[in-house]
Amino acid sequence: MYVVRPAAAAAAAFLGLALSLLGAGAAAAAPGAPGSPGSPRSTGAPGAPAPASGAATGQQRFLGPVVYSHRGASAYAPENTIDSIDRAMWMGFKWVENDVQRTRDGELVVIHDDSLARTTNVEQLFPDRKPWLVKDFTAAEIARLDAGSWFDPAFAGARVPTLREYMDRVQDNQQRLLLEIKKPELYPGIEEQTLKLLGELGWLDAKHVSQRLVVQSFSADSVRIVHRLRPDLVTAFLGTPTVAELPRYAEFTDRINPWHTTITADWVKAVHGLRGAHGKAMEVDTWIVDDAPTARKVREMGVDGIITNMPDVVREAVGGF
Repeated sequence: MYVVRPAAAAAAAFLGLALSLLGAGAAAAAPGAPGSPGSPRSTGAPGAPAPASGAATGQQRFLGPVVYSHRGASAYAPENTIDSIDRAMWMGFKWVENDVQRTRDGELVVIHDDSLARTTNVEQLFPDRKPWLVKDFTAAEIARLDAGSWFDPAFAGARVPTLREYMDRVQDNQQRLLLEIKKPELYPGIEEQTLKLLGELGWLDAKHVSQRLVVQSFSADSVRIVHRLRPDLVTAFLGTPTVAELPRYAEFTDRINPWHTTITADWVKAVHGLRGAHGKAMEVDTWIVDDAPTARKVREMGVDGIITNMPDVVREAVGGF
């Protein structure tokens, strides 16, 4: 069920076979060993202890953390635009991250801030519409905005994409998506609407769900809703719950994705020590890491993924993929 790290699938399979051969005798001989009859870990229940060296998680850490291009390769192209995910593709990165919000007339669009002011020319085109909230503009109005010039004149004319346009390009680029539902409290029902669109676009079939899609949010309620609507989806909670709180999150999510300054190696180990909503060892993808020393630091903490505006810098530092 868990997301396959595609660039390393063959190596993972080889390592898994080797580990299986090496450990088969010991596992068979040890009563109550993880996965054996009578073991409390064999149930795979959410919140239960995870195996000390679960196959999927162990292989993934051996191969290095996954590198996620935050809002696309956003250090090199305007964030959350088609240009940004194209740039990530050209740089050789499969995983991109985005943010989804909703317009006044119900269109899902890809933009980070709940205001259009920082990343578009909305103040010039609509000077009397302060504070220029996404939810106060129609999709047609937002389509008129320049979402590239603020970043660099070379990107003048870039647009705020609709989620449909964005997903079409992700599919064309053969990329994978870490999709964030942004500020769901502003957009009642956005979880169901997002999943409906993903389904229409073919992104909720078995292959996409198992290998190419993760849905995350800072809202635990939103993650819980996504899990209830589509229990097969991999989900992630953005934040840093205390160790004592982790079992509660494990009931409805598979990953805990914290800001890198808020974690320690012991905390990461505690997350890995629990089974998530799908009975697998929980994972940690940390953000936002844009320099080599920090990338190496969080790798040593044992994180499974690194979300970054500068994926090339992180890949060079930690050898991820």
